[in-house]
Amino acid sequence: MDIGLVLQTDPPAQTVVDLMVRAEELGFSHGWTFDSHVLWQEPFVIYSRILERTSRLVVGPMVTNPGTRDWTVLASLFATLDDMFGPRTVCGIGRGDSAMRVQGRPPTTLARMESAIDVIRGLTAGRAVDLGGTEVRIPWIREGTPAVPIWVAGYGPKALALAGRCADGFVLQLADPYLVEWTVKTVRAAAAEAGRDPDAITMCVAAPAYVTQDLPHAREQTRWFGGMVGNHVADLVTRYGESSAAVPAELTGYIRDREGYDYSHHGKAGNRSTDFVPDEVVDRFCLLGPPAAQRDRLAELASLGVDQFAIYAMHDGREATIEAYGAEIIGEVTGRA
Repeated sequence: MDIGLVLQTDPPAQTVVDLMVRAEELGFSHGWTFDSHVLWQEPFVIYSRILERTSRLVVGPMVTNPGTRDWTVLASLFATLDDMFGPRTVCGIGRGDSAMRVQGRPPTTLARMESAIDVIRGLTAGRAVDLGGTEVRIPWIREGTPAVPIWVAGYGPKALALAGRCADGFVLQLADPYLVEWTVKTVRAAAAEAGRDPDAITMCVAAPAYVTQDLPHAREQTRWFGGMVGNHVADLVTRYGESSAAVPAELTGYIRDREGYDYSHHGKAGNRSTDFVPDEVVDRFCLLGPPAAQRDRLAELASLGVDQFAIYAMHDGREATIEAYGAEIIGEVTGRA
């Protein structure tokens, strides 16, 4: 299993760059950031600095979306970074939650996202694509260039089917073993139905990790994550109802008492929009506790088919947790001890 690091692009950008450089030194494989350009600084500018100062780290958004980002611009961004620094980018993509809703716009449709994936993949591979009847090709990208890997994030049955049908990787933003098993199996079944090799899809779980003995404090520092996930899955409750065979209650049941969401505190400890999230959900969705507990949970996730665990490091123990992973966890779970 690989271990990635997810950061928000809070200013100063230099701190984000320095943390990613340190992450590579400690053995992290991927450096991810949020992509919500109104709430935080522009990530693609920062990726260039990270790639310049590292030699192995793979970078990308967790996640971008085809609503705020023009598809051809995304393709050119990834292709330019790969041309400058080697094939070290990955396109995490979703419908767009905070990036769209903070502008008063709904997330994009899955159909639009699938079309965007086809365009981005084709353009980054140097192929011509059809954009509403116009043939478009980026002329400086040599045909046959490896396309940027595209990892789809989602929770619901239709998003999981899309991932299985066309994604290079799948991103699940929570670490509950039951839900991990359900989503991994669902994505793989969709891949098999589409005639693809299910094992060729990289499975990534992303969630907060806090290395500590003080579990009550860690829960308060990561409770925001249950609120963020609840905001993502609220649309599923609207579509399928609170009790549905299509979506496990373990994913949607806890948001019954949810009352709105404040994007000015999105992804931040102390977000009062997450008071409805019980300790049980925090413990299921996140990795909290000392190194031994972290290693045990990661081993369980690996047994369920997870290829990468990406740490959301948005809490007051950020640097200590990153260092602890490098010193006591990464070597063992990656087999590079």
